[in-house]
Order: sequence, then structure tokens, then C-alpha cells
Amino acid sequence: MKTILLFVFAMVFSQANIVAQTINWMSLEEALELQKKTPKKIMMDVYTNWCGPCKMLDKKTFHNPDVVDFVNKNYYAVKFNGEGNDVIDYKGASFSNPNYNPSKVNSRNSAHELARFLQITAYPTIVFFDEKADVIAPIRGYRTPEQLELYLKMFHSDDHKSITTQEEFNAYYKAFKGNFKG
Repeated sequence: MKTILLFVFAMVFSQANIVAQTINWMSLEEALELQKKTPKKIMMDVYTNWCGPCKMLDKKTFHNPDVVDFVNKNYYAVKFNGEGNDVIDYKGASFSNPNYNPSKVNSRNSAHELARFLQITAYPTIVFFDEKADVIAPIRGYRTPEQLELYLKMFHSDDHKSITTQEEFNAYYKAFKGNFKG
């Protein structure tokens, strides 16, 4: 009986840790509403259902405990299907996907108007927004936790504001000492 109880406790504890290692994803509208009360930057994961690197980013990077902890403390995290069918209000405009084809839900579909507006040209793309919901930068492609750490911390601390050239970014990148574990 004692062994069974220990096993059950271990299972519950491991499930609690899995739940604790989840980013608090929300819609862009929810993040914009929260920004009104508590300004924070936004990190938006722009993905598609058919994109392999998007799934890898979600599984390997967005479930990493260091990434989860940092994002949940410092950002509003948004998931946005770049080929989805949601209607999204952003900066006084309404964005939709008028050419969306429901029969292509798991294959290439029409690009969402918001994805076009944000100039998304590849999936995945992580778009960072400031506390006023203005775009800071899109970061294209899959990133490991260690690679994403640079951008999470640079944008959070506003270090990007003093970087004006590729050489300055290269120097920042070279000097950056991350501590996220893979």
C-alpha cells in the first residue's frame, strides 16, 4: 500500500510540474486588454498547423522551464495562427482571413491579414511588441531556448533601443551571457 501511495504521489507531483511548465498563452485581444491595466511587452508566436518547425518550437522551446518562467513573468504571451480564421482587432483596424479555406485546416491556407500587416514571411515567427503594442521586431525561424533567451532579455530590458547597427548587435550578441538550459 505504501508503494502505491508513493507512486501516486510521484505521478501527481510530476503532473504538477508539467502544468507549471506551461506558458500562459492568450489571444492578442486579451493581451492588449491586460496591457491597459498592467503594461508589459507581448511575445507573439505566429505559427501554422502544418509547420514542422512551429511544432518543434512549441514542444522544445516553449516548454523549457527557463523560457516558461521568464515569459510568464515578463511578457504577455500570444499564440496566433498566421493562416487561421480569427477576426482580430489591432491598432484600430480589424483583420481577418477572407480567403480562408476550412478544408485546408491542416495544410497551407491563405495568409491572415494580420500576418501580412506584420510582414510575416516565414513560420514560425516570434513577434515582439512593446508596452504600447507597437512592433519591436519579428524573429523568424525556429529558436532553441538558448537562442531565444537573447531576444527575450534584450527586448525586456530595452537594450535593443541602443543598438543601431549590425556591428552593435554583433557585439551585443558576442557579449551576451545567457543562463537558460537546453
